Amino acid sequence: MKYEIKPRNLRQQVAVERKRRNLVFFTVISLALIYLGINLLFGDMGLIKYMQLKNNKAKLETEIKTIKSENEAMKHQVTSLKQDPYYIEKYAREEYGLAKPDEYIFQFQKDAR
Repeated sequence: MKYEIKPRNLRQQVAVERKRRNLVFFTVISLALIYLGINLLFGDMGLIKYMQLKNNKAKLETEIKTIKSENEAMKHQVTSLKQDPYYIEKYAREEYGLAKPDEYIFQFQKDAR
């Protein structure tokens, strides 16, 4: 018994194979795009991580500016303490409550109101 393939069945089989191949192709492409999208948003180098790092960078930059300004103020204070006798006297009076001989110091307490 010899089987002959009918043209109609062959066309249907080819059409079914094409549909199956297209379905597999689009499924693989869709899964790949979903994976890339999830990785783009939530991965180690994703958008969310980028935003967190950007916020952290901004906070660190403001902290650096604050510390630099404090550092400059301290440098100015050190040079004034080394060179300016009037500043040394002022600093000693304000910070340590020191006075010259025969001077009286009045210290007032702040109201608790």
